[in-house]
Amino acid sequence: MKLSDFDFDLPDELIATRPARPRTHARLLLAQGDSIEDRHVYDLPDIFRPGDRLVLNNTRVIPARLTGTRARGEAVAKVEITLLEPQATGWRALAKPLRKVNAGEVIRFSDALSATVAEKSETDLRLVFNLTGDDFDAALAEAGAMPLPPYIAAKRAPDAQDRDDYQTVFARHAGAVAAPTASLHFDAALLQRLADMGVTFTEVTLHVGAGTFLPVKVEDVTTHRMHAEWGEVTPKAAAEINATKAAGGRIIPVGTTALRLIESAGRSGKVEPWVGPTDIFIYPGFRFQITDALMTNFHLPKSTLMMLVSALMGQDRIRRIYDHAVTSRYRFFSYGDSSLLVPPRGR
Repeated sequence: MKLSDFDFDLPDELIATRPARPRTHARLLLAQGDSIEDRHVYDLPDIFRPGDRLVLNNTRVIPARLTGTRARGEAVAKVEITLLEPQATGWRALAKPLRKVNAGEVIRFSDALSATVAEKSETDLRLVFNLTGDDFDAALAEAGAMPLPPYIAAKRAPDAQDRDDYQTVFARHAGAVAAPTASLHFDAALLQRLADMGVTFTEVTLHVGAGTFLPVKVEDVTTHRMHAEWGEVTPKAAAEINATKAAGGRIIPVGTTALRLIESAGRSGKVEPWVGPTDIFIYPGFRFQITDALMTNFHLPKSTLMMLVSALMGQDRIRRIYDHAVTSRYRFFSYGDSSLLVPPRGR
């Protein structure tokens, strides 16, 4: 299975740098088996069925981009920091330029927030901040900016609007440095319309890491090693999903992050409570145990997420879907349009 099997031509102008407004007015490509329909996200009440259960990732994106200064005597250098993931003893982070900081130095981000460089490697840092808990969260919210994906950040800088745009309406547990972007299309009114018609919801948590944007560098994709991300499926969430499956309802994760988590917790065919990291890698040949359909945005060529949707729908079918999306001028990636992928029964 070659990396080139998951490549396609994408015009640069189809990469969205702002979301649709309102959120629910994003276009929705509905792919059921071999059929393709052009709809909108606000049409979901006409598409979902009573008894369907949507699985939502309630992670909250932190403002993980920081600009600070490092002083050596009278020499002051500007340093850009991107937080990657919390660790038991600090935060793993990227620094730009990395050569401007050394272990033991302090980087100041604001009057309230600073961090000591506890360790430095050839690629990243471990930072220990001067604040913890709610005090850290408040100071980070004041000093930080939203960590837009590289394909958006290359086109424009993050701004105040991204603090709302790049956060789901049900974000609860802080820790992600990238948004579960399929969920950005929902607002409170659409969630209520779906609930009123008999669709139910289960929340899980997977803190999306910056590794989600790392390219696949091996030609034999089966040898790729996934980055690990921390997730939690509570006993209540597991029980809800299992009850819906037993009743014949469909389990529809909203986003690849929710899908990866419930498939990690459900390898036995039944979802078990889960707390900890997952590095599950889903590519064609994977046997889905829990997922019946997937709502997701359009993904990068040659990415692990292209491999995931190819596993769900089949490689030939996903090529047709993406050909249609490009030809029909759907908007791609994090702020782009959406799709609802319903694989044929007995896939």
